[in-house]
Amino acid sequence: MARFRQSPLDFLREISLHVSGTGWRSYDNIVGQPIFYAGFSERMKGMVLRNEKLGEKVRELASRRVDAEVREGGLGAEIENNRVSGVDGGSLGVEERKHRRRVQIEEQLMEVADKLTDDMICKMESQRFIRGAYYLCTQLLTRAYHQGIHVSSEEVLRLRGVAEQAEKNKQSIIFLPCHRSHVDYVSLQIICYRLGLALPTVVAGDNLNFPVVGSFLQHAGAMWIRRSFGDDQLYTTLVQAYIDTLLQNGFNLECFVEGGRSRTGKLLPPKFGILNFLLDSVASGRVNDAIICPVSTQYDKVIEVDSYISELLGQPKPKENLMDFLSASSVLSLKLGRVDVRFHEPWSLRGFIQQQTERFTQLPQQLDAKEMRLRILRTMGYKVLSDINDVSVVMPTALIGTVLLTLRGRGVGKAELVRRVEWLSDRVRSQGGRVAHFAGLPTSVVVERGLEVLGPGLVGTVQGLPEETFYAVDRFQLSFYRNMTIHLFILQALVSAAMYTKIKQGGGPENQRITYEDLHGQVYFLSQLFRGEFIFPTEGLDANLTKALNGLERDNVVQITRNSEDPSKIGFIELSDAERECGRENFDFYCFLIWPFVEASWLGAMSLQMLTPPLTQIGETWLDMKKVQDRAQLLGKTLYHQGDLSYFEAVNKEILKNAYQRFEEEGMIVVAKSKDTKIPSTVRLADDWTPSRCKKTGKIMAKGKLWTFSELVSLSRREGKNRRDGATVQNRVLALADKVGRELWEDAASRDGLVDKDEARIAKAKGKRKRKALNIDRARL
Repeated sequence: MARFRQSPLDFLREISLHVSGTGWRSYDNIVGQPIFYAGFSERMKGMVLRNEKLGEKVRELASRRVDAEVREGGLGAEIENNRVSGVDGGSLGVEERKHRRRVQIEEQLMEVADKLTDDMICKMESQRFIRGAYYLCTQLLTRAYHQGIHVSSEEVLRLRGVAEQAEKNKQSIIFLPCHRSHVDYVSLQIICYRLGLALPTVVAGDNLNFPVVGSFLQHAGAMWIRRSFGDDQLYTTLVQAYIDTLLQNGFNLECFVEGGRSRTGKLLPPKFGILNFLLDSVASGRVNDAIICPVSTQYDKVIEVDSYISELLGQPKPKENLMDFLSASSVLSLKLGRVDVRFHEPWSLRGFIQQQTERFTQLPQQLDAKEMRLRILRTMGYKVLSDINDVSVVMPTALIGTVLLTLRGRGVGKAELVRRVEWLSDRVRSQGGRVAHFAGLPTSVVVERGLEVLGPGLVGTVQGLPEETFYAVDRFQLSFYRNMTIHLFILQALVSAAMYTKIKQGGGPENQRITYEDLHGQVYFLSQLFRGEFIFPTEGLDANLTKALNGLERDNVVQITRNSEDPSKIGFIELSDAERECGRENFDFYCFLIWPFVEASWLGAMSLQMLTPPLTQIGETWLDMKKVQDRAQLLGKTLYHQGDLSYFEAVNKEILKNAYQRFEEEGMIVVAKSKDTKIPSTVRLADDWTPSRCKKTGKIMAKGKLWTFSELVSLSRREGKNRRDGATVQNRVLALADKVGRELWEDAASRDGLVDKDEARIAKAKGKRKRKALNIDRARL
């Protein structure tokens, strides 16, 4: 409508061109396999239901069901009566009845498969519908993101060339984007349409399949799958059969390697469900090859951030519905800046599998087929994330948010903000990152545009001062944009946090230097602590540490004292004189990036103190995991408002969940999960990690493995005036954790706090297997 007001004739001309399908808008000569014709959906469904793998699974399930009925007495009674009668040919009659029952079950299973397939597959068969959907989505998206969707000409030309070759070979392009917003798949579909590429089938969770919108998305390319497959073997095989069919016929596919949307702004660890299906299709030989294309989608401002913050603070995620979807239209009149979409150089999935197989077969310790498959899958997931990071563009809002959250002062003047944004842009480029291109506009103009997009709700202005001064209004929400840059500096941040263990002690420069051995130990500890939070370079800890130290030394942030006899050996690391003279602004920048995550890990460790059994507790007691994490958030909010926690972002629900995942892998806690999804998971402290209580007072004592672990995390925490008295902290924080956790034990007493013995035994066994599997991650770090 804005375009209509500015130029009504051009607006009407655009509509007429879309209606008539003139030029590229006709979407006739697409690069890829033909999909837009009547009967396409039925043809696809027929190919899926005739899939050999699906047929084998149906026969297997039917046979198992017949055998179970025989054992349970359904067919067993007839069979036994037949044997007693001694009638000739009786055994033949038994086999005939079993055969008929097997056929009957197979038919029932195929009917179920038919219904599941119809609900699942995309029904992208109307060219007229696709043209209309493209026009509608383009108008809505460009209303919200008024600066448009930006791509790299070089990358899209390369992608089109790859697509033309893939069409000749009848191969699929598998787009693997990062996932921060529902806009991700809309923007990629629009780009493919504009480039004339066959639209990909988008793997989407069925939580979006609600009335009206679900049907629209399914006809625009959505493939609906359940959020969890459970033990449903038929459904699992059906999804594999559909993916096989798509790849065998060269249809493009799109799925999100992170699974769900990132609520924190940074990449999430890979989810291996769909990746496993893709890998199995090619590794098994059912599909000759497919082309992997990692995609980065970056935003000046993400539409859903407000709802993300509510979820991260503990509010339950609302179920998607039509009214909420329609209410999102209120944001379409906002100016949210621009979207930048970048494509990594595509690569062959079969070539990757062969390369990794050769690599793992050369290891000293030979791997069995299952272990090798697992390692290839994990390597693939992290490679895709690394590729996405490599092509990601840092937006102006991310630069501004990062600067505002990495300053010691309350606010920053306009000139200093521009200077720091320029400095950060240079640092991003020096790390191999990319900064959004603005056609040579001065930094001051780019900063003004970024501030306009962020709005007064995130960045405030102090009035009546000689210089325009800005400050962070909503630090929690701004952290979403800061997290878009942290992957570029994670190595420097870890080194700085490790050095801070000495620098925080104060005194002269000699007192603040750290030995290489101490630095290496703390960096290793922190890297293990955050292995689920960040994507680390794959060269290994020693190589990464050397790279980070050399870079910091080259930037004159640190100075390194090396062994005079052997320069390859490092003695001490300390801040350089130049860094001290500039007020430690560069060193502090790296610390401010990592401190909120250190705080969150410390909070997670201290919240485990709540799991200390009371003196009156007898026997093994399990606590509700969700309630434990909810109480951990409550503990964090209390510590923040009382001054014992520096960052409110530390109460982030996702970071706390990741911390608990690490604690489980390390054997600090034991988690029991029931096969029944309606029964909540339960947790308890491992025996050797359980703190002791004072026999007289009943208070938790500040000693033991858990306290030592918490103190090791605390070494890298930002110093605060409320935390300088260690004894006071011990008494206050431990007492508060005990008080907040009391409700958990009262709840456990009301339900006896017991868990099935088999579940407990399984939980302990799983814990051992998880700790064994950590060797893969540790090798990567």
